[in-house]
Amino acid sequence: MNVLTADTIRLHGTATTREEAIAEVGALLVSSGAVTNEYVSAMFARESSVSTYMGNLLAIPHGTNESKDDVIRSAISVVRYDDAIDWGGNPVRFVIGIAGKGDSHLEVLGAIATVFSDLSAVAELLEAPTVEHILSRLGLNFS
Repeated sequence: MNVLTADTIRLHGTATTREEAIAEVGALLVSSGAVTNEYVSAMFARESSVSTYMGNLLAIPHGTNESKDDVIRSAISVVRYDDAIDWGGNPVRFVIGIAGKGDSHLEVLGAIATVFSDLSAVAELLEAPTVEHILSRLGLNFS
């Protein structure tokens, strides 16, 4: 299952706030046909109850448990920002929106956590010149 495709990756996000960044990754999920607009609303609801900041310049906004019916298929979107976004006092350069059908998102979260726990991998992703480079480095294809 290809949960990440080139059309859901942006090298230069336009958001300057946490809210704009959630809207940006959410819009990529909607436009890819993975989620409904209601799922994006649930991403904001999740963020208002608990921060999705993960460390190492990464935030992973996702919907609430109640929004599972708004997920059409598992997918992720990745947006890299040229300038750090303030995420509740923490700098974020990567925002990865996740929508999981069933429990498939748990494997995706694990893979993302592995990549972003390696500071050299994060540095490589910051310098990645193409969408294809990010796609291959994250390697989020599952069977």
